[in-house]
Amino acid sequence: MASLASPALAAHGILREVFGYDSFRGQQQAIIEHVCTGGDALVLMPTGGGKSLCYQVPAIARARAGLGVTVVVSPLIALMHDQVGALHEAGVDAEFLNSSLSADDAARIERRLLQGEITLLYAAPERLNTPRFLALLDTLHQRHQLSLFAIDEAHCVSQWGHDFRPEYRALSLLHERYAGVPRVALTATADAPTRADMVTHLQLEGARTFVSSFDRPNIRYAIVEKKDGFNQLLRFIEREHTGANGHDAGIVYCQSRKRVEEVAQKLNDAGLKALPYHAGLDGPVRQANQNRFLREEGVIMVATVAFGMGIDKPDVRFVAHLDSPKNIEGYYQETGRAGRDGEAANAWMLYGLQDVVNQRRMIDESPAADAFKQVLRTKLDALLTLAESTECRRVQLLRYFGEDSSPCGNCDNCLHPPETTDATDAARKLLSCIYRVQQASGTAFGAGHIMDILRGKATEKVEQHGHQALSTFGIGADWSETQWRGLLRQLIAREAVWVDAEHYNTLRLTDAAKPILKGEATVRVKTTVDEPASRRKAKAQRLDSGPPLTLAGRDCLAALKAWRAEVAREHNLPAYVIFHDATLRAIAERQPRSLADLDGISGLGAKKREAYGDEVLRVVQTTSGA
Repeated sequence: MASLASPALAAHGILREVFGYDSFRGQQQAIIEHVCTGGDALVLMPTGGGKSLCYQVPAIARARAGLGVTVVVSPLIALMHDQVGALHEAGVDAEFLNSSLSADDAARIERRLLQGEITLLYAAPERLNTPRFLALLDTLHQRHQLSLFAIDEAHCVSQWGHDFRPEYRALSLLHERYAGVPRVALTATADAPTRADMVTHLQLEGARTFVSSFDRPNIRYAIVEKKDGFNQLLRFIEREHTGANGHDAGIVYCQSRKRVEEVAQKLNDAGLKALPYHAGLDGPVRQANQNRFLREEGVIMVATVAFGMGIDKPDVRFVAHLDSPKNIEGYYQETGRAGRDGEAANAWMLYGLQDVVNQRRMIDESPAADAFKQVLRTKLDALLTLAESTECRRVQLLRYFGEDSSPCGNCDNCLHPPETTDATDAARKLLSCIYRVQQASGTAFGAGHIMDILRGKATEKVEQHGHQALSTFGIGADWSETQWRGLLRQLIAREAVWVDAEHYNTLRLTDAAKPILKGEATVRVKTTVDEPASRRKAKAQRLDSGPPLTLAGRDCLAALKAWRAEVAREHNLPAYVIFHDATLRAIAERQPRSLADLDGISGLGAKKREAYGDEVLRVVQTTSGA
């Protein structure tokens, strides 16, 4: 059996020859060299940071050294298909085993596996624990042809994570059954409890941990007060993501399946190209919609959180949340699907009082143990703090993952610093009203009724309970309902007010209300103003796109994209698997006249140059008139 005498040299050669890149990014080189030499690794790297290269390059290097196949644990069939397709385009022998294959195709792949013809094999965690698959691995292990295990989306092993999948817990058998085979576990999102779970349940106590920066500087974060949700979304898309060539690709997350269907239909009625995605749709419909999103330009996917894991589409220009997510990990993971190509993208979220109430209710009504519920509440509180904050969103987001940073200049609070006002007196009025109402009636009431009393509205319900006689009736008439709801959100986030989900979302005071009522704590809120005109007109800046193309360059780029679309359809792959936009742009800028002129273009490896070089030159020469 051969060995890797020079992991660094092997890795760099593969990077250039197979993938067409001249240099590694960030911690990629250190990770790859460690894994190449047989070390276990836990890798935390943001979406778009190049995680897949961290196991694909070692897999190729170790296979060339005669060390056998790398088994990649991947949770989604569609993701396996696209990643294997991309490896085939790069000239790498990769296969997947999943339920989409016929029995004959699966048997053919198993034979190739045992004959040592496969470099990377992708499989779902459910398959990995079956007797048939384990028998295959046992045979390979006995022949010393089991090189590496790569566990993608490894946060799924944690009960604290946002995508917990019990099947991942069974992956502990990899260490127990194949102790000498190195493992690399990778994820884009994990806070401290999730990381600890990953180490424990995957038995990675001896693994080296690599944590890259969680910062995605090309993403602009904005959290907006929810007023008329759909119309706010439509204005955002029309203002920020609609141009002469149509609208950008994006993802819109909603909390319920019904809401997904409604929003997708309304976007289509408004002339946009939108598709629904949720677990209630028939499997073929879900798959067809996902394929259209990946393969067509300008598609907006409206989805529940059932959509998104492993989505590699690089040109998603925005991720919008019409309802707030459950925690910061979910928010970060979902927003991270925007701007994977490094160009500017928006993470835009609507946030309102009802979101807070709904999320608290779901936790309180959960059948989970009290200790688990408390963890969920703590995670939700961190998200609410992010939403209510007047400081840099990025600073708070990165702080949650243990990373220090300075104000980014590219979030709503940095670009348009909100004015704040001392609302301590108003907070005492609101808290006093909740207390007086419960004291007078012997029961608690919801937010709407409390605000009617504060604002002096003599509704039928107010008069029915005699609440117009309370000392707090009308003491908040100088504030609008919007202002009172904003203050109530902050008091709920500070846990001074508790929403009792078991009793019709009524409001109750907690011990945290006492310092505010006694004047020992202050409360500041954002001043409610209309959205600034400068923000209404702002367009997302395209980052790292280089100088503008000439007219000839633009024509060439358009022709290259049209050619790429034809090739992608023929191969049944997303267009970006053939070539990324950045590669086509570099070709359009260079205007190559020979195959030698293609050397050094990022993303154009040896196999792709051999397969497509002549066609690329033909397209360039046709548009240049040469």
